[in-house]
Amino acid sequence: MDIQKLQISHSKIDINLQFYFFLKYSVKLKPTDKQLEQMLEILTSSHLKNIDGIKASVENIFVSKNADKFSPKSDIIKDIMLKCNELSDLELLSIALRLYEIKDLLLSEAKIVKNVKLEQLKNLDPLSLEYDALSILKPYSTRVNGALLSLLFFEKLSKNETNFMCESSYDFLIQLAQDIQKFQKNGLETNQIFMLMFTEVINQSIISDSGSNYEQRIYSVLSNIGLKDIKKQHDKNDKSTEFDFFFELNGKTYGIGAKRTLRERYKQFIKTALSSKIDVMIEITLGLDLNFEKAKTITNHGTYLFVSDEIYQGQQFLRTMDKVFSVKDLTLDILGKL
Repeated sequence: MDIQKLQISHSKIDINLQFYFFLKYSVKLKPTDKQLEQMLEILTSSHLKNIDGIKASVENIFVSKNADKFSPKSDIIKDIMLKCNELSDLELLSIALRLYEIKDLLLSEAKIVKNVKLEQLKNLDPLSLEYDALSILKPYSTRVNGALLSLLFFEKLSKNETNFMCESSYDFLIQLAQDIQKFQKNGLETNQIFMLMFTEVINQSIISDSGSNYEQRIYSVLSNIGLKDIKKQHDKNDKSTEFDFFFELNGKTYGIGAKRTLRERYKQFIKTALSSKIDVMIEITLGLDLNFEKAKTITNHGTYLFVSDEIYQGQQFLRTMDKVFSVKDLTLDILGKL
């Protein structure tokens, strides 16, 4: 079966690339509310027809009043103005700036789903598999909700529906819809290109809930049981080994490694155990990739192993090993007995 070759015209590529550039550099510019208002006032004024005059007026907004003070925004706005060779370019820039103004509203709405996930986490053990699975979904839920909100926003805009925002925004949205429709005739794909920028903004606004977050959760548990002066520290005799948590308890030193999954990193305990002078070495992990051989390697070289309770209860070989515990046993009493 022949598959027809996918083709996109050069003109369509050009207008969407130009639009993405304007969106991207609007984020880079980070205009204040006042600067954004001034830019849009100039760009949307019907009596301004001289392109050089418009560009100069926009650039002047970002000129520092202090001659000796460098303004990084002035270089960015110059880069933007260099891409504006026709009045239609300035009109396209105006659309990008108005969507830049709306992005924060959509971002706030997108984050609501993440807050719902946070409510679900409140009553869960922070070191459990269930907590981990939900926490990983948090940033994804913001991205997915953001994409769906963006799609819905542009669908409503294309139908001139404005009832999802306050009444005072009616004229703003109607004019924006009309301007977008004008450029869509030339191949502008507003939602798709906006989503490129919006996804980048979302990614910058959220924290990945995997590796580093797992360490934060462990730190919270250690603090809650009463441990103090917890710090990150390299082993004094084996500088290649860094303990994610180091503290003292009842005159003994403790070093903890924290890894959601072990992979091949469990082998580091062999070398460290032979050289380290630390009193108690501990590894805390979910246990998703933990098998008998890995657990044996870790515990046979003087390291205690704490795994999520679901894994601990589900694997009989773990419950029969002396130096393996459920994270539910991570208490001052148990730590003091190690």
